[in-house]
Amino acid sequence: MNEFFSTSNRSLFYVVGTVLGILLFYVILQTTLKRLGKNPKYLIPSNAVRRVSDPVLLMLLSILVRLPVLRQLFGFSDHAYWFKKASTLLFIFSATWLTLNLLKLVKQHVLKKYDVGAADNLKARKITTQFNILERIIIFIVVFLAVGIALVSFDEIREIGVSVFASAGVAGIIIGFSAQKMIATFLAGIQIAVAQPIKLDDVVIVEGEWGRIEEITLTYVVVKIWDKRRLIVPTTYFIERPFQNWTKTSADILGTVFLYTDYQVPIDAIRSELTDILKNTSLWDGEVNVVQITDSKANYVEIRALMSAKDSPTAWDLRVHVREKLIQFLQQNYPESIAHTRLWLRDKQKERSMDA
Repeated sequence: MNEFFSTSNRSLFYVVGTVLGILLFYVILQTTLKRLGKNPKYLIPSNAVRRVSDPVLLMLLSILVRLPVLRQLFGFSDHAYWFKKASTLLFIFSATWLTLNLLKLVKQHVLKKYDVGAADNLKARKITTQFNILERIIIFIVVFLAVGIALVSFDEIREIGVSVFASAGVAGIIIGFSAQKMIATFLAGIQIAVAQPIKLDDVVIVEGEWGRIEEITLTYVVVKIWDKRRLIVPTTYFIERPFQNWTKTSADILGTVFLYTDYQVPIDAIRSELTDILKNTSLWDGEVNVVQITDSKANYVEIRALMSAKDSPTAWDLRVHVREKLIQFLQQNYPESIAHTRLWLRDKQKERSMDA
């Protein structure tokens, strides 16, 4: 009986008991998460159970590696230092993994309530932009802290780090000056996430190019130009320089069409024709329908047709459609109203005969 409860056997019992306890806890955790995942009001979806339970299992294994009885059972009592360090690194890795997975689950849970593809997607684009940028910031901070804690856990590296930082004052100042742009870019990314001068899918005019915000990172923004080119702009650009945002508060926009005609043009007929054109197209949102003479020159008058659409791409198509229809209307019904140059010819011989 004494031999059965010897030191080696007790160590084996402790290890087996710990392993069984870890497995039991893992099974209970998975079962609980799966049951919660079946209820839509809970955060953990059923298909993401392993994204939470696997890091937790790895965290529990790091505790197992740290047990003295495990070292005694396998005869590694003289290597306690390395087992402890391996346990610490494994725990830091699993905790980081769990934190990042939970962050992605929270993002997925929140964003599924907002459809960026909807017609009125202003709020959805706002929330998506915030989460995308803040997610990158949090990932950077978590990974940075994890690496820092892992390095500090080694006494030798910690002492070297302290001595290096203590003797690197001048170098730190030089590095600080050289990293000003990088820090400014990083802070600009945070400011965009909070203040949101731009959001995903916003329609903007940057450097004279019309396009949509396709991607926002901490350091740069990708603008998808209308002809499918990509304009890469640093985040500081949208903080330091003026630009046009056509969908900052709403997507609806006014479109204009200018016509240059003769003074004989019938304005009321053009107003009536514009109304008919707008009513017969789905591009018009039914809000604005105006025709005005905005300028007059010696040879022509400037007529502005003003109309509204639900967003800027639709407004562009509507302007093109209205311009074509109005020109056809003038060509077919009032060709004399098209702008032209008048030439007055004097018959001098006839004037002499009349004077005589």
